[in-house]
Amino acid sequence: MRFRRFSLDRPHAKKFLAAAVCVLAALWLLGPAVSATAAEKAKIVLIAGRASHGRTTHAHKAGILLLTRCLNEVPGVEAEAHLGGWVSDPKAFEGARSIVMYMDGRGGHEVLKENRLAQIDALMKRGVGLCLLHYAVDIPRDRGGKEFLDWIGGYYEAGHSINPHWTAEFKRLPDHPITRGIEPFTFKDEWYYHMRFRPEMKGVTPILQALPPENTRRTQAARDNAGNEEIVAWAAQRPDGGRGFGFTGGHFHAAWGNDTFRTVVLNAICWTAGVDVPDGGVKSTVTPEELKKNLD
Repeated sequence: MRFRRFSLDRPHAKKFLAAAVCVLAALWLLGPAVSATAAEKAKIVLIAGRASHGRTTHAHKAGILLLTRCLNEVPGVEAEAHLGGWVSDPKAFEGARSIVMYMDGRGGHEVLKENRLAQIDALMKRGVGLCLLHYAVDIPRDRGGKEFLDWIGGYYEAGHSINPHWTAEFKRLPDHPITRGIEPFTFKDEWYYHMRFRPEMKGVTPILQALPPENTRRTQAARDNAGNEEIVAWAAQRPDGGRGFGFTGGHFHAAWGNDTFRTVVLNAICWTAGVDVPDGGVKSTVTPEELKKNLD
């Protein structure tokens, strides 16, 4: 077998060499950038409210610590828990991709104290995600109601919304990243319903909805919707590209031991942070022994 001699004197050889040099130079220049992108993690800040109802209900600290541990097992995620009601370090939100609040609401909502409403609003305008769990979705209409509509698409409004304990049958689920790995399920909790949503549900996608017992419809407005399913968890897109999630369950701490219940919330947190939700949902395990830890 005879081989042709390679010579730089040939025109095509010079072109080949020049192209190869350009490609190698480009790879060398892009190398650090690619490595930095691969190493960068989505920062998620989780805030636990103060001690509330008791050891096994509204267990904000224990619940947030469980979710934080589960999230830190997700590739590309860096979750940090802040306890005692709010973040102690004013720089805690720097670089955050999403914020999770699990705390008491209404007039005593932590976000209404000091200048926090404006602080969170500024983060939302930069596209940071937000997840509000259980009582944290409850806010006064004239103090935070407008902001919650903007941030997560809806909220619990006293006198309009209802907070009964009931067994919800989630018979159908939307095609959404938050429902990946989730099958229809049944679960008992204090599921709030008849929420106040954006007009015409603009940008809002119902995630969990079920038919509540008719005897729980305590207001005329709720009775006017008799026979219809009610939304108890929802996702929202903001015009600025930010994402929000409202979840009304989470009254009982034991709920975090249920794989389906927990996966819905973990999927949602990742989605609000712009993290790709796996086809089978975010996988996690919580043992009965772990559920007993960190209770107030």
